[in-house]
This record gives sequence, structure tokens and C-alpha cells, in this order.
Amino acid sequence: MNILRKASLGVEEQERPAGRGRRFLRRGLLAVLLVLALIGAWSSWGWLTAAPESGHFRSTEGRERYVSAYDEAFAALPEPSAVHDLPTSHGTVRVYEWSGPGTAEAAPIVLMPGRSSGAPMWAENLPALAQEHPVYALDALGDAGMSVQSVRFAGFEDQTRYLHGVMQQLAPEGAHLIGHSFGGRLGAAYALAHPQDVLTLTLLEPAMTFATPPVSMLFWSGVAFLPGMPRAVEHRALTEIGGEPFDPEDPMARMIQAGAEHYRAALPQPGVLTTEQIAELEMPTYVALGEQDSLAGGERAAEAAAALPAGTVEIWPGTTHSLPMQAGDELNRRMLSHLDAAA
Repeated sequence: MNILRKASLGVEEQERPAGRGRRFLRRGLLAVLLVLALIGAWSSWGWLTAAPESGHFRSTEGRERYVSAYDEAFAALPEPSAVHDLPTSHGTVRVYEWSGPGTAEAAPIVLMPGRSSGAPMWAENLPALAQEHPVYALDALGDAGMSVQSVRFAGFEDQTRYLHGVMQQLAPEGAHLIGHSFGGRLGAAYALAHPQDVLTLTLLEPAMTFATPPVSMLFWSGVAFLPGMPRAVEHRALTEIGGEPFDPEDPMARMIQAGAEHYRAALPQPGVLTTEQIAELEMPTYVALGEQDSLAGGERAAEAAAALPAGTVEIWPGTTHSLPMQAGDELNRRMLSHLDAAA
């Protein structure tokens, strides 16, 4: 059927000069799509590999726009009991604390966000977790947020150094680590480097941890974080990555968009964990994966994570990379059950 249609178009183009213009238009659109694909691939590579500088906002105006969106998204969280700006090896890390007399005896939880998400991403999870444990939610260094990077990362493992500085100041006796997306990958790296500090490990749709993302997700990731893209294309990219339609009226969505547009991240590429590294993660580990459009690798990730010595791996039906926001109360209960079982 496609061959016949092409032949028919060829006849029309010979008989009607206007058809030639449509042919050139189609070719032009294909060329644009090819350029976008190349840009996306290049951007993904540039974003995922070591950057020659520290993460920073591209302009003062851009930072102001991001902070405005950040504050609006943060308003969905409970009022923190304390706010910390902690000096570390690579810059100052913003950490929000939720604690009180009722959780004083419980081991703390440290939350590590996904790309461009920061502490506000935990709005659906934090209230339940903070009822039973002290909770510390950080903004990743080198990414959009209130943390300020001052020393560039020479490699991905450098990020475990600043996180160790945070842990020493807030949870010197260890903590439960919970990370989403690249926050999950950082959590796994930290658990390998400092296993004595990790009571349990919870990885929610962990990117570049047990499997590589699908090529299509790498492409859209590149498009989303490339400055100057048309709004419609940027929204489409964020929709593909998050697994849900981009809603410009949602404060969290606006914050992520502002971060992608105005912040130049400096986060080197992590490699997928080797079989030997997975075997070294001996602490109780819970891995939750989205069923659809998984940036973590879906079934491939589940198969690799099955080698965890003390691991539990679950694929959540009807969820995507936005698993922490989508699964809500049920996921919160599952995470707390994982922590309690290890106590």
C-alpha cells in the first residue's frame, strides 16, 4: 500500500507543479526531524558525560523564574522543621528536615530526587514517611535547586563525596536512603562506597542503574534539556520522560520546565552497575519499577536487579517513570514496610 501511494504521488507531482512544493515540504520536515534527532542524541551525550564546569543558572532572570516556580511547588509540602545549607567537598547542599519528638527514636530517611526535581518532588510521599521517621530531603548538587555547586565533578563518583559530607553532618549513625531516577543511581553508588552508612536502600525507577534507558527516552531527555527548543517540543519531551501529559498549570511541572530551560547541569555520566557491583549491595534493597515507558529499563532492569543479595523487586502496574507521584499511598506503605522489616 505504501509503494502504491508513493507512485501515485509521483504522477501528481509531474502533472501539478504545486505537488512539487508539497514534496519539498515533506522532505524539509524529514530534515528537521533528523536534525532534532541528532541534536537530541548529542544533547543526551553532553548531558550524561562529564561537564567542564560547575552547574549554574544561565542568567539571573532565569534563576528568578526557577525560584518562583520552586517556591510554588514547595508549598505543597508540609512546613519543614529546619532548613540546612551544608558545606561539602563540592559546594553547599540545601537540605530540608522534618522531625519531631514522635520520630526522635527512629532512624532517619534521606531522600534523593530525580533530575530537575529537587525536594518538591516528594509531595506525595513525604507526609507519610515523616510520620514515622525523621526525613531529610536534599536538592542535588550540580542540578537545578537551592544547592550551589562550587567545585566541578571530575567523574560520577565525586557525587558520593559530597553526599558523604551530608550524611556525616545529619546522619552519622546511618540512614535509610530513598532515591528516584538519577537520585536512585546516586543512592546505589553511595551504598557501594559507604555500605556501613546505609541501613536500607530504596530505588524508585532508578535510571542507569540496572539497565540503560530505551533509545527513545535518551532522545527525549536530550531534547528536554536543550535550551531554546520550541515550547511544544519541550512539553512533548517532558511528557515522554515523565510518562504523563505535561500540565503547564501544575506547579511541579512548571518547576521542572524552568530547571530544564534555565539551569546548566554538570552531572557526569554514571555507568550501569556491573554484576559484581550488584552483588556487593548486601543491605536490604527495594526496587520499584514502572510498567510503562520505564526510564529505568523495565523488565531488563528487573532481571538484573534480581541478583541483589537482599533485594525485593516489583513492577508497578499502570505506572511510568513518575512512579513516586503515581503510586501514592500504596507505595508509601510499601516503602515503610521495607524499612520496618530491616529494623
